[in-house]
Amino acid sequence: MLDHVTIGVRDLERSKIFYDKVLRPLGIERLYAEGETFAGYGARPKAFFWIGQRDAPQTSAHIAFTAGSRKIVDEFHQAALAAGGIDNGAPGLRPHYHQNYYGAFILDPDGHNIEAVCHLQAS
Repeated sequence: MLDHVTIGVRDLERSKIFYDKVLRPLGIERLYAEGETFAGYGARPKAFFWIGQRDAPQTSAHIAFTAGSRKIVDEFHQAALAAGGIDNGAPGLRPHYHQNYYGAFILDPDGHNIEAVCHLQAS
């Protein structure tokens, strides 16, 4: 069972601004900070997604957040693009995963592949 995940970022302040906006549609907010090197996001009281200052770029991480509806996936994608994310897969069905897999993918400022996915049927 996964408890939390941490990814490295080159510019913590830039990444906090990005993730503050991008995760809001998913109901995830910044809850904690560990000095000037880490920030934790989640749903009160638990932070489960952390970003940490790193000197060298670390890419190729893929993190998927569950969304409660397809509309929320769309909102995540729009917020990510508005915050400077790079489109890495527009919102839509991915039937090669399963018939109700509706996801959107963006690259964050450090190149991490961040996804929002809804597994529910369209209502």
